[in-house]
Amino acid sequence: MLELAVVIPTLNEVQNIEILLSKLDVALKGVEWEVIFVDDDSRDGTPQLIRQLSLTDRGIRLLHRIGRRGLSSACLEGMMASAAPYVAVMDADLQHDESVLPEMFQAARTGGFDVVVASRNVEGGSMGEFARHRQWLSDMGRKLSQSVCRCAIQDPMSGFFLVDRKFLDVVVRRASGISFKILVDLLASSERPVRIKEVPYRFRNRIHGTSKLDGSNLVEFALLLADKRFGQYIPARFMLFAAMGAIGAVVHAAVLIVLYRFEHVDFVVAQSVAAFLSMTVNFLTNNFVTYSDLRLRGWGLLGGLLTFYLACSVGAVVNVTLAQRAYENGVPWYIAAAIGLVVGSVWNYAMTSILTWQRKRPKG
Repeated sequence: MLELAVVIPTLNEVQNIEILLSKLDVALKGVEWEVIFVDDDSRDGTPQLIRQLSLTDRGIRLLHRIGRRGLSSACLEGMMASAAPYVAVMDADLQHDESVLPEMFQAARTGGFDVVVASRNVEGGSMGEFARHRQWLSDMGRKLSQSVCRCAIQDPMSGFFLVDRKFLDVVVRRASGISFKILVDLLASSERPVRIKEVPYRFRNRIHGTSKLDGSNLVEFALLLADKRFGQYIPARFMLFAAMGAIGAVVHAAVLIVLYRFEHVDFVVAQSVAAFLSMTVNFLTNNFVTYSDLRLRGWGLLGGLLTFYLACSVGAVVNVTLAQRAYENGVPWYIAAAIGLVVGSVWNYAMTSILTWQRKRPKG
């Protein structure tokens, strides 16, 4: 009977797949287990290799995702695709020490823990040869994560952990699926104290492939924390969308001042150029930051830009019209302006979510 599923998200990890499988075979000898690779449409042959291996080994499964990305959402899909009573999550880059999986599995099965975390920060664990700036980022992430996790944990930033299916089934519907730190997401989604155990492991160096960590990952992590702290009141993605709108407002004001006050361009022309540039900046920043998991590329970028112009142009009309109506009915000008701004922002967010960044869209 199936006892354990190991979920492994992949993106261009073809050189590591067979090595990792051989290591898991050794580590999990005596355990009835399966491995579920969740691939975000790698272009280096990763899904093709996994599919070929699965033809001769029923314990190897592949979820090949098209048109969407994101480590947390990939992990959630893989975890929910298995019937195993215990589910482990680990990376494909060989930096996670698979030899501690049996200890994690036994701790969960016999100790009644909801989550067992392979930890670099408890006695016996190590960050390995992590670069200094990566260690600093990890420490900062740990401190920020502890504020939303509602449990005592030394390594909430770990991407290597095991969960009890009963716990997973309770928290999964409250999980955000945002960012690359799925463990933080799950812990922060629990409405009761989490029964947690940490076992030490040493983080290894990557041998093949390249790290997927970039600036957008840090923004996604901030978005996850915001969602867990304020998401019950305001969608975290909307907060980020509004922040990008503020950047666009600054660009608009700066361009208008330069063209109208200093270059003496006609006001209507200056206003039009400023609006065009600010909307372009808004689109690009939202595409890179707010919707990094649905980021448009290629020809999809141009199509998305045009729909963004359309939606935001209508939003501007809504903004001005409502503000004017409120002002004419005796509402103070600053409150009227705020009403128009909020309604216009909500319109822009809703319409661009539908028209520009669709959850399921054709590949660009």
